[in-house]
Amino acid sequence: MTATRDEAARDSNARARLMMTRMNPAAPTTRRGPETDFLVIGSGIAGLRAAIELACHGRVLIVTKGSRFQSNSMSAQGGVAVAMNAEDDVNLHFTDTILAGHQLGREDAARVLVEEGPARIQELIDWGTAFDKVGGQFAFAREGAHSRSRVLRARGDATGHEMIRVLLERARQHPNIQWFDRHFTRDLLVADGRCCGAMVVDEITRDAQCLPAAGVLLTTGGAGQMYARTTNTENATGDGMAMAYRAGAVLEDMEFVQFHPTALYLPSSPPCLLSEAMRGDGGVLRNRKGDVFMPRYHPAAELAPRDIVARAMWSEMASTRSRHVYLDVTHLGKKFITRRFPTIYRTCLRCDIDITEEWIPVSPSAHYFMGGVKAGIDGRTALPGLLVAGEVACNGVHGANRLASNSLLEGLVFGYRAAQAAASLPGGSGRAFRRGLVARGGTEPAGALEDGEKLRNSLRRLMWNKVGLVRTGESLVQALAWLSKWDRQMQGTLHTRADLEVKNMIQVARGVTEAALWRENSLGAHYREDFPTCKNSAWNMHSQVRRPPADEDSRLAHQTG
Repeated sequence: MTATRDEAARDSNARARLMMTRMNPAAPTTRRGPETDFLVIGSGIAGLRAAIELACHGRVLIVTKGSRFQSNSMSAQGGVAVAMNAEDDVNLHFTDTILAGHQLGREDAARVLVEEGPARIQELIDWGTAFDKVGGQFAFAREGAHSRSRVLRARGDATGHEMIRVLLERARQHPNIQWFDRHFTRDLLVADGRCCGAMVVDEITRDAQCLPAAGVLLTTGGAGQMYARTTNTENATGDGMAMAYRAGAVLEDMEFVQFHPTALYLPSSPPCLLSEAMRGDGGVLRNRKGDVFMPRYHPAAELAPRDIVARAMWSEMASTRSRHVYLDVTHLGKKFITRRFPTIYRTCLRCDIDITEEWIPVSPSAHYFMGGVKAGIDGRTALPGLLVAGEVACNGVHGANRLASNSLLEGLVFGYRAAQAAASLPGGSGRAFRRGLVARGGTEPAGALEDGEKLRNSLRRLMWNKVGLVRTGESLVQALAWLSKWDRQMQGTLHTRADLEVKNMIQVARGVTEAALWRENSLGAHYREDFPTCKNSAWNMHSQVRRPPADEDSRLAHQTG
């Protein structure tokens, strides 16, 4: 398939931008890294909880690009959903999770989430997590698609920050945990059909190190940065999904990308998440004319599932020819707003918007991946020795649409379970085997992308316009043509974080597009304008994307029960 003429004109020099140039012929020599038993890649909720558990079974090395304080978990506002309210129970939480996921979720995974969740949260409380209280009792809020008030919060709208604070402090105190900050994981190491470590690159010096381990746990988060508008931090570039795919793991349900309805819309600023709790506490959506519109789309109005709210907003924006709608919380009162949403209040005020007096311009933005590396409820993947947890994983718990505030709980529950599974893996890979891995690295010529930043921006625009909230077969075919071309040209060994991120984003974007093209129905977060209903007989099948044999040029999204 070919791209449209205007796209071709806009990207006429794509080939030139992607040419690999030889730089620094004397590239850094790969050397052996520190000894460890377990390698945890990523330092969000899932990674930290896993590392704390693994430290009871051996030496743990946590590798994170950038700073350990940069993660989507740290930025999570609204709260963590858990059935600990006296008026709630795990069966209700289970039902809400399955219904929000449009019944595509796997029941065993949802059961694990809701039944083991209270113990993991109580554990955090015992470790010092200060969730908000009212009258001496925990304050439970309600968010979209929840039948009960079950969302715990901390400091109003800084829940993720508080949970990470406690987990980081716990991890720092353990003598078996070592840190590699500002190291980018370039690829997983695989030998004899088993994952046995990873190759990492120092972000400053570009020195490469081979890190062998008996078990590797990926907790690298999602890939929201491949969209022009996203609530995600700059770290969310799909690195774990891409490296797992290259190593032979399976990507599942990649077409299901959740777009958060309410992200601050300012033309000159990146999107900023506005917690769903604002609607849960009474905020209403208004279109350009000032009309409240959500009751026309769903009986639950502003508390409908996220996919429904986001598409309703998209429809109103189209009908009124506007780039945004408004979130109105002015009627809630200044005292309540500044106490309940202090972070959001201050953030908007810096953008010259006083949310106690003004409507907030909002529009949907890419937010969360329901798909990811296919895994069981213990985190095991199709590649022995590799386990996954958190947003990088797809164990089926979210189905076609994630229930609000289930993500932090998912990180805790499945991070812990994946660590338990990793602890049962066979021992170290042996000294001779480790030496062999290091020797195989050698001195590699360093490649680089010409104008990688421009390519990154082109990719983000392409995904937003062609593989975004509303898709068509034509738009997906056009996107796939460009992604396939870019992917084929990503040859050679890249050594900078920026270039490696672009490579990973292109590969993940291609997986999303292929899966979306295969699913000829609309379900949850995946909406095809040319197939607007869910009548296709394959609606309850799961897409899978696998790396093809070396002599093949294309991949297919395979269906499985």
